[in-house]
Amino acid sequence: MNAPLITSSLELATAGVEISHLSKSFGSHLVLDDISMSVEPGSVTALIGPSGSGKSTLLRCVNLLETPDAGTVTVGSQTITAGQPVKDRDLLALRRQVGMVFQSFNLFPHFSVLRNVAFPQERVLGRSREEAEARALTLLERVGLKEKAHQHPARCSGGQQQRIAIARALALEPSAMLFDEPTSALDPEVGVEVLAVMRELASAGMTMIVVTHEMQFAREVGDHLVVMADGRIIEEGVPAEIMAAPKEERTRRFLSAVLER
Repeated sequence: MNAPLITSSLELATAGVEISHLSKSFGSHLVLDDISMSVEPGSVTALIGPSGSGKSTLLRCVNLLETPDAGTVTVGSQTITAGQPVKDRDLLALRRQVGMVFQSFNLFPHFSVLRNVAFPQERVLGRSREEAEARALTLLERVGLKEKAHQHPARCSGGQQQRIAIARALALEPSAMLFDEPTSALDPEVGVEVLAVMRELASAGMTMIVVTHEMQFAREVGDHLVVMADGRIIEEGVPAEIMAAPKEERTRRFLSAVLER
């Protein structure tokens, strides 16, 4: 993993993300309560908070894996408004702009690593198999896994599978990336591999929203820190400042619990 992840041949087209008055309920349970936040193009927003605070649901609403009940989501120049019908082409266009990496890797077990990265390009972008596999090989090399191209995911470690998932998301040339606790299922020493790839993406200027319990990553890589609890944003600002002197008692309790593990 000595080679840089992104080179001039893989230029990033980044876009900002604007979330305005977003709400989401599951039955009678209000999961997101009037959430508004701005993510500048090329910046990294770290999203932290206790389990059940709505962080993962917020990410899933950004790319419409969950349908919000109220509010708007804007990625670049495209806005989706809750309650208004979304045309298939608009949904596809939004999801092409927003890559997502999950806690679980969600790779196709019956495909090779190469086909895992190439197949979505063929289906979503209409690339030929030859073109898609060429780009897949380039991205696998950038995440240090070209030698795994013809193996199946089961032959790869958890950290390697997560790096494959990142390469797959990048292959669709998103303008923003969402990461939902990408290291939570990994041993700490393996998670370091994934965080290294994410650091390089941030350095290359990718717009990122990262749900994480990796406080060092949030402090060192994040441009903005958002703290959620009970479906609301309770505090936000510069990561180092919030971690050094949180204003809210709920933030202090959370940071104390995480940092003392």
